[in-house]
Amino acid sequence: MGEQIRSRVSAYAIATSERRLLLTRLSDASPVFLPGLWHLPGGGIDPGEQPQERLARELHEETGLELRSARLVDARSYSAHRLGVHWHLVGLFYRVELEPGRPVVTEVGGSTSGARWMPLSGLTEPMLSPAAVDALGLLGQP
Repeated sequence: MGEQIRSRVSAYAIATSERRLLLTRLSDASPVFLPGLWHLPGGGIDPGEQPQERLARELHEETGLELRSARLVDARSYSAHRLGVHWHLVGLFYRVELEPGRPVVTEVGGSTSGARWMPLSGLTEPMLSPAAVDALGLLGQP
């Protein structure tokens, strides 16, 4: 039996505050990237759905925070293999401003097990998803 090949377009939020980056921890339900990695808030865009609408919904589900504004800054492509599926993922990266608040996961049973503001100085590649690594580069971080 052959393995599945799937394509997905996702919208991701790059939110910073006081030299910290808003990240979410991937749960065992993560379809593309490995559980336990820190990842950007966001998710796959459904057919006919607008990217910023998806971004706002995912931010609320994964962090409990509300989107104030979003500006598209880049797009990146990824290949991944997880749970018998070969993924071709295109990520749309948005610099966002959020309403004030403390991050808390509101979606039960989803692909996110935690959310927090992480100091940029303490982030290392092995702890991050490929998309989060690219976000650091977009922010000018090594």
